[in-house]
Amino acid sequence: MSRVPEASVFLVVDEAKRRARERGLRLIDLSIGSTDLLPPRAPLEALREALFDPSTYGYCLKSCTLPFLEAACRWYEERYGVQLDPRREALVLIGSQEGLAHLLLALTEPGDLLLLPEVAYPSYFGAAKVASLETFLIPLRPDGLADLTRVPEEVWRRAKVLLLNYPNNPTGALADWAYLEEALGLARRYGLWFLHDNPYVDQVYEGEAPSPLALPGGRERVVELFSLSKSYNLAGFRLGFALGNEEAMARLERVKGVIDFNAYAGILRMGMAALKTPREVTRGFARVYQERALVLAQALEGALDLLPPKATMYLWGKLPQGLDDLEFVLGLVEQGVALAPGQGFGPGGKGWVRLALVRPTEELLQAAQILRKALG
Repeated sequence: MSRVPEASVFLVVDEAKRRARERGLRLIDLSIGSTDLLPPRAPLEALREALFDPSTYGYCLKSCTLPFLEAACRWYEERYGVQLDPRREALVLIGSQEGLAHLLLALTEPGDLLLLPEVAYPSYFGAAKVASLETFLIPLRPDGLADLTRVPEEVWRRAKVLLLNYPNNPTGALADWAYLEEALGLARRYGLWFLHDNPYVDQVYEGEAPSPLALPGGRERVVELFSLSKSYNLAGFRLGFALGNEEAMARLERVKGVIDFNAYAGILRMGMAALKTPREVTRGFARVYQERALVLAQALEGALDLLPPKATMYLWGKLPQGLDDLEFVLGLVEQGVALAPGQGFGPGGKGWVRLALVRPTEELLQAAQILRKALG
């Protein structure tokens, strides 16, 4: 069996968007989670200054990353009250997507069993294939959370890794502390690694995003992945960090050591400045997405069955019975709106679409009008 993932349905949509633009069609593109919001100024200033410092131009090995890792651990301690060792319990990532793919390679052997939701970020499925893993897809509850009660006992016993992501892409679902405590208890009972992908930690509309690493016993088996892409609107700079179990960090560092030399030192300085951003700034970004989510949900009421939004920059909607999500999305591109087809997020996403809240409210309302018309 080839380890190379099959071509993504998102490439099909991207090609349709390209052809539409070549014909001069104006697209309201809600298919990609690439925000229209600007980053805070301080990180950009830090990067600008680093560009004129020749000491940043060389390869960036572990010692070069320590100031950023110390900043990341301070950020985590201020937020969750847990003190971590930046030398042994933290690692720089070139984005959390890269980190997860290499982490699966570091923690598993070919044929091991990975548990993940039946609706998940597309790269999870590709990373599992690259690592030659078997997968068990956990059905979702009505609230969008993975239904851990529907994993059979024999599957728990065979599994090596549990992978979750809350706040969730694509559903916008948000787990509470009790849910993550249950997941950690199951991971402990059956001896699993518990990987939690947490790039949307700052996009909760009300309250705080929980962190399983902060739970009692979390450091024994949890690895949590964070990213600067969504919190600070710095997606193209590809910077994130992993925090958690010391053994897992050591394994991940060995895998990454044969593949990359870490991010550019100037980008790490940018990241340190970003992590000092006042919470009211990131909460302000979240409020923008909350307002957009409520406006778009109201505009689509009765036309699209939406999961009630609690977090993230997305809405997750079920199409009327009988509509193929990919065919619908391709047809919608011809009418001037681009969405993400649900089947790209796993088997459980068939018949659903994801709407990214990455355009101003006026454009979202225009898209809603076109979408309502397409849905009849």
